[in-house]
Amino acid sequence: MDLIKRAILIFGICVYSSTPILSNSFLQEGLAEIPIKFLNLAKKSDLVDYMVKIRRKIHENPELGFEEFETSELIRSELDKMGIFYKHPFGITGVVGFIGSGDTPFVALRADMDALAMQEEVEWEHKSKVPGKMHGCGHDAHVAMLLGAAKMLQEHRNDIKGTIVLVFQPAEEGGAGAKKMLDDGALENVEAIFGLHLSSLHPVGNVASRTGPILAASGFFEAVISGKGGHAAIPQQTIDPILAASNVVVSLQHLVSREADPLDSQVVTVGKFQGGGAYNVIPDSVTIGGTFRAFSKESFEKLKRRIAEVITGQAAVQRCKASVDFTAMGKTFYPVTVNNKDLHKHFQKVAKDMLGAENLQEMQPLMGAEDFSFFAEAIPGYFYFVGMHNETQGKLESSHSPYFTINEDTLPYGAALHASLATRYLLENQPKTITQDKSIHEEL
Repeated sequence: MDLIKRAILIFGICVYSSTPILSNSFLQEGLAEIPIKFLNLAKKSDLVDYMVKIRRKIHENPELGFEEFETSELIRSELDKMGIFYKHPFGITGVVGFIGSGDTPFVALRADMDALAMQEEVEWEHKSKVPGKMHGCGHDAHVAMLLGAAKMLQEHRNDIKGTIVLVFQPAEEGGAGAKKMLDDGALENVEAIFGLHLSSLHPVGNVASRTGPILAASGFFEAVISGKGGHAAIPQQTIDPILAASNVVVSLQHLVSREADPLDSQVVTVGKFQGGGAYNVIPDSVTIGGTFRAFSKESFEKLKRRIAEVITGQAAVQRCKASVDFTAMGKTFYPVTVNNKDLHKHFQKVAKDMLGAENLQEMQPLMGAEDFSFFAEAIPGYFYFVGMHNETQGKLESSHSPYFTINEDTLPYGAALHASLATRYLLENQPKTITQDKSIHEEL
């Protein structure tokens, strides 16, 4: 950021910071107390009620990737009320807010905003009002928790030794909104970023993460296998694309079972198979499609190459032709999400101070994908999961289910972790001051 941009940012933060400030003694009792204090603040009824209200309002009005106009407007309105300076748009609907001095160091907190194209099947007071759209992955809660953290941070902004950047991101669900925000300069000057996700597998008050790869690289493919259609009773006069496509599907499964190292987790799944419309007609073509996942760039690129070879080769064996498209429906490849080892140590210290060591869980990598990976490729990043399961309330459905629900008791934990991770990061990573050597000074 050049001098003029920095001056504008600092001026904006100063203008928005003209409201009364609470006592700046918040951080005077030591780093270990910060997470506990933030959790106590986050559990206060007024802040809990605020986050619940925000989350339910967003849940009722879900918007798909790059269409989060009302959600973005709501976020900007809330930031205005808090007196937080922000910039907009990034990635069409994204919002970036700033809390603190406007000077280095800069650390970012990220929340995704988009919903899924699915019909909600949960009957409750705040069910989605938009047919065919649902917050089935918890992004509504992610936004609410980051706004909750923003409230606490803004109240204690005089204690912030640097700048906390609030990243409200569009289009995580397949749209690579993180990449779009990066391209638009959303993380300019930021040296580290944290992101979270709710988990129905872990109890409330627990967190789970790991260092290194945590989520897989993800890609999609679609192939059209073309033959020669005709009457099903005279197959010798046809070139059957259904038979060819069936062989392709079986052969694709061998890429993992027979070509991949068993210790190198990979997935190839065919989820789409479309061809023909009558029982007695062999169609001219069949379309198949699916996804592939891996935990290294090398394995991912090899899978991509072999998928194309298998599809075209197996189609040729059956006298068919095949075309393979890896950009189906505008999908973007997501890189592996890799957690920085130094940020992992930082996360463990903060989470331990807040929740106790017994509530920190080391998790295995998941084959799911996240576009937070684009952020973590560009700068040191850290992604973790916040538990929301409560045995007394019954089983929670997993994300991307039409029956997905959220235990709102977890909202204070996410907000407090956001605030604590960022605040302590800034305090522990202050710019080193140049001190003059005493002997040289005396000699001069």
